[in-house]
Amino acid sequence: QVQLGESGGGLVQAGGSLRLSCEASGRTFSTHAMGWFRQAPGKEREFVAAIDWNGINTYYRDSVKGRFTISRDNAKNTVYLQMNSLKPEDTAVYYCAFSSRSYYFGPGDFGSWGQGIQVTVSS
Repeated sequence: QVQLGESGGGLVQAGGSLRLSCEASGRTFSTHAMGWFRQAPGKEREFVAAIDWNGINTYYRDSVKGRFTISRDNAKNTVYLQMNSLKPEDTAVYYCAFSSRSYYFGPGDFGSWGQGIQVTVSS
């Protein structure tokens, strides 16, 4: 069992930046891919970004490419999501997710989730 805890959310104006962090405990973090998802009110949860176990390969949904960066520090059991040039449509609850695999193959890889953290972007 893995426990995930997100931090770093909040309220920001459009064009601003936030950095989300997710610390993992309870399982071997360093050998598993990690991801970020988000869910806006009235919408399905959607994939945002993922990173392979070694941090070499990263993956993004089209709408955040060039604005968001996922990274990880395996020594700290932590994955990050740097969000720049934020838009009102980025407003959502953001979830950290733990993959059952070392490499990212698709959103279905993820079976463990954090409690979520609110990100609100005002226009």
